[in-house]
Parts: sequence; C-alpha cells; structure tokens
Amino acid sequence: MKKILFSMALMLLASLGAHAQAEIKFDKTNINLGTFSESQPVQKATFTFTNTGNKPLVINQAIASCGCTVPTYTKKPVMPGQKGEVSVTYNGKGKFPGHFKKTITVRTNAAVEMTRLYIEGDMKEAK
Repeated sequence: MKKILFSMALMLLASLGAHAQAEIKFDKTNINLGTFSESQPVQKATFTFTNTGNKPLVINQAIASCGCTVPTYTKKPVMPGQKGEVSVTYNGKGKFPGHFKKTITVRTNAAVEMTRLYIEGDMKEAK
C-alpha cells in the first residue's frame, strides 16, 4: 500500500512539473527599418519579448540568415513576467541598394522552441 501511495505521489509531482514551462511572447516579430542611404548602411532594430510562462526563459541562440545581420540577445535567464531583448544590427556596406528582408531565428527553452524574427528595409543608392 505504501508503495502505491508513494508511486502515485511521484506521478502527481511529475505531472505538476511538466506543466511548468517558459513561454516567449514578442511585442512584434517584424521591424521595417524604412528607407536609408547607402552612405549610412548600418541600421539597428530591437525586438522586445516577455516571458509569459512560469519558469525562467533562456535564449540558447539567435542566428541571422546573412552575415550582414548580427543579432545579440539577453544572455541571462529571463524570469516569469520579465522582459528581454534581441537587438539586430544590419550592415548594408558592400551590398546592392534596394529592398532587403532578413530572418533571425531565435531558439529558446520555451514551449515553442523556435521563433523567427524579420527585419526589412530599402537601402537607396548614395548620390
């Protein structure tokens, strides 16, 4: 009887722990940098997110689709209810003028492990 009660208690604790999860919610997933000149090719954008779960949120990595785009992110765990950032720097130097759209893939320990962020804009030729 004691073994059965002990087993049931362990199962209950395991099921309660399985529901504890980090959740990531970005304020927005697409930022338009607008139009800028080729003479000022470096542009920055910041994506803000909130941990809406009940466990600490950890960003494992943020990878851009191109070497011209460099993401940085909050390295320490983001506690439930707290905010963090993914900052992106786009450098169009040496790139052809025109419209661009870049993807940043963010991997976390949240229930949905992968989120894609997008920056886009129009770089005009310097005169």
